[in-house]
Amino acid sequence: MTTSRFARRLWRVRSLVFVFCLLPAAVALAQALDSQASLTVDAGTVEKSDFTRYVTLSGTLYPWQEVLIAAEVGGYRVEEVLVDVGDYVTAGQELVRLSTELLDAALNSSAAALKQAEAAAANAHLALDRARQLAERSLLSAADLDQLNADALSADGRVDAAKADHDSARLRLRYARVLAPDDGVISARTVSVGQIAQAGAEMLRLLRQNRVEWRGEVPEAMLPELQAGQSVTITSVDGREHPGRIRVVAPTVDAATHTGLIYVDVDSDAALRPGMFARGKIALGESQAILAPLSALVSSDGYNYVFVLNADRTVRRQLIQTGAIVGGQIEVLGGLDAGARIVTNGAGFLKDGDLVNLANTR
Repeated sequence: MTTSRFARRLWRVRSLVFVFCLLPAAVALAQALDSQASLTVDAGTVEKSDFTRYVTLSGTLYPWQEVLIAAEVGGYRVEEVLVDVGDYVTAGQELVRLSTELLDAALNSSAAALKQAEAAAANAHLALDRARQLAERSLLSAADLDQLNADALSADGRVDAAKADHDSARLRLRYARVLAPDDGVISARTVSVGQIAQAGAEMLRLLRQNRVEWRGEVPEAMLPELQAGQSVTITSVDGREHPGRIRVVAPTVDAATHTGLIYVDVDSDAALRPGMFARGKIALGESQAILAPLSALVSSDGYNYVFVLNADRTVRRQLIQTGAIVGGQIEVLGGLDAGARIVTNGAGFLKDGDLVNLANTR
Protein backbone atom coordinates (compact mmCIF):
# COMPACT_ATOMS: atom_id res chain seq x y z
CA MET A 1 0.00 0.00 0.00
CA THR A 2 1.40 3.34 -1.00
CA THR A 3 1.89 6.14 1.50
CA SER A 4 -0.75 8.40 -0.15
CA ARG A 5 -3.45 5.74 -0.05
CA PHE A 6 -2.69 5.07 3.60
CA ALA A 7 -2.92 8.77 4.42
CA ARG A 8 -6.31 9.10 2.78
CA ARG A 9 -7.73 6.16 4.73
CA LEU A 10 -6.34 7.53 7.94
CA TRP A 11 -8.00 10.92 7.24
CA ARG A 12 -11.38 9.24 6.64
CA VAL A 13 -11.16 7.32 9.89
CA ARG A 14 -10.29 10.45 11.82
CA SER A 15 -13.28 12.33 10.23
CA LEU A 16 -15.72 9.59 11.22
CA VAL A 17 -14.37 9.58 14.76
CA PHE A 18 -14.77 13.39 14.90
CA VAL A 19 -18.39 13.24 13.67
CA PHE A 20 -19.30 10.52 16.13
CA CYS A 21 -17.77 12.58 18.86
CA LEU A 22 -19.80 15.71 17.89
CA LEU A 23 -23.16 13.89 17.52
CA PRO A 24 -23.76 13.32 21.23
CA ALA A 25 -22.85 16.94 21.87
CA ALA A 26 -25.43 18.18 19.33
CA VAL A 27 -28.07 15.90 20.77
CA ALA A 28 -27.21 17.10 24.23
CA LEU A 29 -27.44 20.73 23.09
CA ALA A 30 -30.90 20.19 21.56
CA GLN A 31 -32.03 18.40 24.70
CA ALA A 32 -30.72 21.27 26.76
CA LEU A 33 -32.66 23.78 24.67
CA ASP A 34 -35.79 21.66 24.97
CA SER A 35 -35.38 21.45 28.69
CA GLN A 36 -35.04 25.23 28.88
CA ALA A 37 -38.23 25.83 26.83
CA SER A 38 -41.08 27.20 28.95
CA LEU A 39 -43.97 25.64 27.02
CA THR A 40 -44.90 23.50 24.07
CA VAL A 41 -47.09 25.51 21.70
CA ASP A 42 -48.67 25.40 18.26
CA ALA A 43 -47.61 27.92 15.64
CA GLY A 44 -49.00 29.05 12.31
CA THR A 45 -48.41 31.55 9.55
CA VAL A 46 -50.92 34.38 9.06
CA GLU A 47 -51.91 35.20 5.49
CA LYS A 48 -54.24 37.57 3.72
CA SER A 49 -57.54 36.06 2.68
CA ASP A 50 -61.03 37.07 1.56
CA PHE A 51 -62.92 38.50 4.48
CA THR A 52 -66.55 39.53 4.82
CA ARG A 53 -66.85 42.39 7.28
CA TYR A 54 -69.77 42.19 9.67
CA VAL A 55 -71.02 44.50 12.35
CA THR A 56 -72.66 42.95 15.40
CA LEU A 57 -75.14 45.11 17.28
CA SER A 58 -77.17 44.81 20.45
CA GLY A 59 -80.86 45.64 20.48
CA THR A 60 -84.34 44.87 21.72
CA LEU A 61 -87.50 43.56 20.11
CA TYR A 62 -90.51 45.88 20.05
CA PRO A 63 -94.02 45.67 18.67
CA TRP A 64 -94.22 47.01 15.13
CA GLN A 65 -97.31 48.92 16.22
CA GLU A 66 -99.11 48.46 19.54
CA VAL A 67 -102.69 49.75 19.44
CA LEU A 68 -104.39 50.97 22.62
CA ILE A 69 -108.03 49.91 22.57
CA ALA A 70 -110.54 51.94 24.60
CA ALA A 71 -114.28 52.57 24.74
CA GLU A 72 -115.53 55.64 22.91
CA VAL A 73 -118.39 56.15 25.35
CA GLY A 74 -118.11 56.35 29.10
CA GLY A 75 -120.27 55.84 32.16
CA TYR A 76 -121.64 52.41 31.20
CA ARG A 77 -121.03 49.05 32.86
CA VAL A 78 -118.79 46.46 31.16
CA GLU A 79 -121.11 43.56 30.48
CA GLU A 80 -118.74 41.09 28.81
CA VAL A 81 -115.06 40.78 27.84
CA LEU A 82 -114.79 38.41 24.90
CA VAL A 83 -110.98 38.07 24.56
CA ASP A 84 -107.92 37.54 26.71
CA VAL A 85 -104.18 38.05 26.44
CA GLY A 86 -102.69 35.96 23.65
CA ASP A 87 -105.88 35.68 21.60
CA TYR A 88 -105.57 36.33 17.88
CA VAL A 89 -108.33 38.64 16.63
CA THR A 90 -109.39 39.92 13.23
CA ALA A 91 -110.39 43.41 12.14
CA GLY A 92 -113.98 44.22 13.22
CA GLN A 93 -114.19 41.41 15.78
CA GLU A 94 -116.10 42.30 18.96
CA LEU A 95 -113.77 42.47 21.96
CA VAL A 96 -115.75 44.10 24.79
CA ARG A 97 -119.49 44.65 25.21
CA LEU A 98 -120.98 47.39 27.39
CA SER A 99 -124.41 47.41 28.99
CA THR A 100 -126.90 48.94 26.52
CA GLU A 101 -130.03 49.43 28.65
CA LEU A 102 -129.51 53.16 29.13
CA LEU A 103 -128.33 53.55 25.55
CA ASP A 104 -131.41 51.76 24.21
CA ALA A 105 -133.63 54.05 26.28
CA ALA A 106 -131.78 57.13 25.01
CA LEU A 107 -132.19 55.92 21.43
CA ASN A 108 -135.93 55.37 21.88
CA SER A 109 -136.32 58.78 23.49
CA SER A 110 -134.50 60.48 20.64
CA ALA A 111 -136.64 58.63 18.11
CA ALA A 112 -139.80 59.88 19.83
CA ALA A 113 -138.47 63.44 19.95
CA LEU A 114 -137.72 63.25 16.24
CA LYS A 115 -141.27 62.19 15.46
CA GLN A 116 -142.66 65.08 17.51
CA ALA A 117 -140.40 67.53 15.73
CA GLU A 118 -141.39 66.17 12.32
CA ALA A 119 -145.12 66.45 13.24
CA ALA A 120 -144.70 70.03 14.43
CA ALA A 121 -142.81 70.90 11.25
CA ALA A 122 -145.52 69.35 9.08
CA ASN A 123 -148.19 71.38 10.89
CA ALA A 124 -146.15 74.58 10.51
CA HIS A 125 -145.80 74.03 6.76
CA LEU A 126 -149.57 73.42 6.37
CA ALA A 127 -150.27 76.63 8.23
CA LEU A 128 -147.84 78.47 5.96
CA ASP A 129 -149.51 77.09 2.84
CA ARG A 130 -152.95 78.29 4.06
CA ALA A 131 -151.56 81.70 4.91
CA ARG A 132 -150.13 82.12 1.42
CA GLN A 133 -153.54 81.41 -0.11
CA LEU A 134 -155.13 84.03 2.15
CA ALA A 135 -152.38 86.51 1.36
CA GLU A 136 -153.03 86.11 -2.37
CA ARG A 137 -156.63 87.30 -1.72
CA SER A 138 -155.36 90.12 0.52
CA LEU A 139 -156.97 88.47 3.56
CA LEU A 140 -153.71 88.22 5.55
CA SER A 141 -151.19 90.88 6.36
CA ALA A 142 -147.59 90.57 5.21
CA ALA A 143 -146.39 90.57 8.83
CA ASP A 144 -148.53 87.57 9.71
CA LEU A 145 -147.26 85.72 6.63
CA ASP A 146 -143.66 86.42 7.59
CA GLN A 147 -144.29 85.11 11.09
CA LEU A 148 -145.78 81.86 9.81
CA ASN A 149 -142.83 81.45 7.41
CA ALA A 150 -140.43 81.90 10.32
CA ASP A 151 -142.37 79.34 12.36
CA ALA A 152 -142.01 76.78 9.54
CA LEU A 153 -138.26 77.40 9.26
CA SER A 154 -137.91 77.07 13.02
CA ALA A 155 -139.82 73.79 12.95
CA ASP A 156 -137.47 72.49 10.23
CA GLY A 157 -134.50 73.40 12.44
CA ARG A 158 -135.97 71.48 15.36
CA VAL A 159 -136.36 68.45 13.06
CA ASP A 160 -132.69 68.68 12.05
CA ALA A 161 -131.66 68.92 15.71
CA ALA A 162 -133.82 65.94 16.62
CA LYS A 163 -132.28 63.93 13.77
CA ALA A 164 -128.79 64.79 15.01
CA ASP A 165 -129.69 63.70 18.54
CA HIS A 166 -131.14 60.47 17.18
CA ASP A 167 -128.01 59.77 15.09
CA SER A 168 -125.83 60.50 18.13
CA ALA A 169 -127.84 58.09 20.28
CA ARG A 170 -127.59 55.41 17.61
CA LEU A 171 -123.82 55.98 17.35
CA ARG A 172 -123.36 55.71 21.13
CA LEU A 173 -125.26 52.45 21.06
CA ARG A 174 -122.95 51.15 18.34
CA TYR A 175 -119.91 52.20 20.40
CA ALA A 176 -121.13 49.97 23.20
CA ARG A 177 -119.47 47.18 21.19
CA VAL A 178 -115.67 47.68 21.27
CA LEU A 179 -114.25 46.26 18.03
CA ALA A 180 -110.74 45.30 16.90
CA PRO A 181 -109.29 47.98 14.60
CA ASP A 182 -107.04 45.46 12.78
CA ASP A 183 -105.81 41.87 12.83
CA GLY A 184 -103.40 41.03 15.60
CA VAL A 185 -102.75 39.50 19.01
CA ILE A 186 -104.04 40.84 22.32
CA SER A 187 -100.90 41.73 24.28
CA ALA A 188 -102.43 43.27 27.43
CA ARG A 189 -105.79 43.46 29.21
CA THR A 190 -106.83 45.90 31.92
CA VAL A 191 -110.64 45.67 31.64
CA SER A 192 -112.86 43.53 33.85
CA VAL A 193 -116.54 42.65 33.80
CA GLY A 194 -118.61 44.96 36.01
CA GLN A 195 -116.38 48.00 35.98
CA ILE A 196 -117.69 51.34 34.68
CA ALA A 197 -116.01 52.12 31.39
CA GLN A 198 -114.45 55.54 30.92
CA ALA A 199 -114.25 57.07 27.47
CA GLY A 200 -110.65 56.88 26.22
CA ALA A 201 -109.38 54.75 29.12
CA GLU A 202 -107.25 51.78 28.01
CA MET A 203 -108.99 48.40 28.03
CA LEU A 204 -106.78 46.24 25.82
CA ARG A 205 -103.57 46.42 23.81
CA LEU A 206 -103.27 44.91 20.36
CA LEU A 207 -100.01 43.80 18.75
CA ARG A 208 -101.00 44.90 15.27
CA GLN A 209 -100.72 42.17 12.62
CA ASN A 210 -98.64 40.19 15.14
CA ARG A 211 -95.54 41.94 13.77
CA VAL A 212 -92.42 42.72 15.77
CA GLU A 213 -89.40 44.80 14.90
CA TRP A 214 -85.83 44.80 16.18
CA ARG A 215 -84.24 48.12 17.10
CA GLY A 216 -80.46 48.00 17.07
CA GLU A 217 -78.08 50.56 18.55
CA VAL A 218 -75.45 51.65 16.02
CA PRO A 219 -72.31 53.73 16.78
CA GLU A 220 -72.57 57.08 15.03
CA ALA A 221 -69.45 56.47 12.92
CA MET A 222 -71.05 53.36 11.40
CA LEU A 223 -74.43 54.86 10.51
CA PRO A 224 -73.37 56.01 6.99
CA GLU A 225 -72.62 52.38 6.07
CA LEU A 226 -76.19 51.26 6.77
CA GLN A 227 -79.25 51.87 4.65
CA ALA A 228 -82.82 50.69 4.24
CA GLY A 229 -83.13 47.30 2.55
CA GLN A 230 -79.94 45.72 3.94
CA SER A 231 -80.28 42.17 5.25
CA VAL A 232 -79.85 41.55 8.97
CA THR A 233 -79.53 38.26 10.85
CA ILE A 234 -81.22 38.44 14.25
CA THR A 235 -80.08 35.95 16.90
CA SER A 236 -82.58 35.42 19.70
CA VAL A 237 -81.74 34.37 23.25
CA ASP A 238 -82.25 30.70 22.37
CA GLY A 239 -79.50 30.92 19.73
CA ARG A 240 -81.82 30.69 16.72
CA GLU A 241 -81.23 32.97 13.76
CA HIS A 242 -84.04 34.92 12.11
CA PRO A 243 -83.82 36.84 8.83
CA GLY A 244 -84.66 40.53 8.85
CA ARG A 245 -84.33 43.65 6.75
CA ILE A 246 -83.64 47.27 7.69
CA ARG A 247 -86.82 49.29 7.26
CA VAL A 248 -85.42 52.65 8.25
CA VAL A 249 -82.25 54.20 9.70
CA ALA A 250 -83.08 56.81 12.32
CA PRO A 251 -82.23 60.34 11.15
CA THR A 252 -80.98 61.42 14.60
CA VAL A 253 -78.28 60.33 17.06
CA ASP A 254 -78.60 60.19 20.85
CA ALA A 255 -76.41 63.00 22.22
CA ALA A 256 -75.68 61.07 25.43
CA THR A 257 -74.67 57.70 23.95
CA HIS A 258 -73.67 58.83 20.42
CA THR A 259 -75.60 55.96 18.93
CA GLY A 260 -78.40 55.86 16.40
CA LEU A 261 -81.20 53.35 15.91
CA ILE A 262 -82.03 51.09 13.01
CA TYR A 263 -85.52 49.61 12.69
CA VAL A 264 -85.49 46.07 11.32
CA ASP A 265 -88.56 44.17 10.15
CA VAL A 266 -88.44 40.54 11.34
CA ASP A 267 -90.63 37.66 10.23
CA SER A 268 -93.19 36.63 12.83
CA ASP A 269 -92.03 33.80 15.05
CA ALA A 270 -93.23 32.52 18.41
CA ALA A 271 -89.63 32.73 19.67
CA LEU A 272 -89.55 36.49 19.09
CA ARG A 273 -91.47 38.42 21.71
CA PRO A 274 -91.51 42.17 22.36
CA GLY A 275 -89.15 43.15 25.14
CA MET A 276 -86.62 40.38 24.45
CA PHE A 277 -82.93 41.12 23.97
CA ALA A 278 -81.44 40.02 20.65
CA ARG A 279 -78.27 40.53 18.62
CA GLY A 280 -78.10 41.56 15.01
CA LYS A 281 -75.38 40.88 12.44
CA ILE A 282 -75.07 42.92 9.25
CA ALA A 283 -72.68 42.21 6.35
CA LEU A 284 -70.84 45.39 5.28
CA GLY A 285 -68.88 44.01 2.30
CA GLU A 286 -65.91 41.83 1.30
CA SER A 287 -62.20 42.70 1.26
CA GLN A 288 -58.71 41.21 1.74
CA ALA A 289 -57.65 41.06 5.37
CA ILE A 290 -55.11 39.44 7.68
CA LEU A 291 -56.90 36.97 9.95
CA ALA A 292 -55.53 35.49 13.14
CA PRO A 293 -57.06 32.70 15.24
CA LEU A 294 -58.85 33.93 18.34
CA SER A 295 -56.79 31.43 20.34
CA ALA A 296 -53.66 33.44 19.42
CA LEU A 297 -55.02 36.63 20.98
CA VAL A 298 -53.87 37.75 24.43
CA SER A 299 -55.56 40.75 26.04
CA SER A 300 -53.87 42.81 28.74
CA ASP A 301 -54.69 46.25 30.17
CA GLY A 302 -57.19 46.89 27.41
CA TYR A 303 -54.76 46.05 24.59
CA ASN A 304 -54.54 43.02 22.31
CA TYR A 305 -51.32 41.11 21.62
CA VAL A 306 -50.01 38.07 19.76
CA PHE A 307 -46.72 36.25 20.21
CA VAL A 308 -44.53 36.23 17.09
CA LEU A 309 -42.24 33.22 16.73
CA ASN A 310 -38.57 34.03 16.02
CA ALA A 311 -36.14 31.80 14.13
CA ASP A 312 -34.40 30.74 17.38
CA ARG A 313 -37.75 29.56 18.81
CA THR A 314 -38.10 32.51 21.13
CA VAL A 315 -41.28 34.56 21.09
CA ARG A 316 -41.88 38.30 20.92
CA ARG A 317 -45.03 39.93 22.22
CA GLN A 318 -46.53 42.12 19.49
CA LEU A 319 -49.23 44.75 19.99
CA ILE A 320 -51.93 44.57 17.28
CA GLN A 321 -55.06 46.48 16.31
CA THR A 322 -58.07 44.25 15.88
CA GLY A 323 -61.30 44.51 13.94
CA ALA A 324 -64.29 42.28 13.47
CA ILE A 325 -64.61 38.70 14.69
CA VAL A 326 -65.81 36.04 12.26
CA GLY A 327 -66.18 32.51 13.51
CA GLY A 328 -62.96 31.55 15.28
CA GLN A 329 -60.85 34.29 13.65
CA ILE A 330 -60.29 38.00 14.20
CA GLU A 331 -59.38 40.68 11.69
CA VAL A 332 -55.93 42.25 12.25
CA LEU A 333 -55.97 45.92 11.24
CA GLY A 334 -52.37 46.75 12.18
CA GLY A 335 -49.23 45.56 13.94
CA LEU A 336 -48.84 42.28 12.05
CA ASP A 337 -47.78 41.57 8.46
CA ALA A 338 -48.83 38.70 6.24
CA GLY A 339 -46.37 35.81 6.44
CA ALA A 340 -45.55 36.27 10.11
CA ARG A 341 -45.44 33.12 12.24
CA ILE A 342 -47.36 33.40 15.49
CA VAL A 343 -48.22 31.17 18.40
CA THR A 344 -51.73 29.91 17.78
CA ASN A 345 -52.28 27.84 20.90
CA GLY A 346 -50.82 28.35 24.37
CA ALA A 347 -50.08 32.06 23.99
CA GLY A 348 -51.84 32.93 27.24
CA PHE A 349 -49.05 31.31 29.28
CA LEU A 350 -46.13 33.06 27.56
CA LYS A 351 -44.13 36.19 28.27
CA ASP A 352 -41.85 38.19 26.00
CA GLY A 353 -38.61 36.34 25.15
CA ASP A 354 -39.71 32.86 26.24
CA LEU A 355 -38.15 29.86 24.49
CA VAL A 356 -40.79 27.40 23.28
CA ASN A 357 -41.13 23.91 21.87
CA LEU A 358 -43.27 23.48 18.78
CA ALA A 359 -45.89 20.76 18.81
CA ASN A 360 -46.79 21.39 15.18
CA THR A 361 -46.68 24.29 12.69
CA ARG A 362 -48.73 25.27 9.71
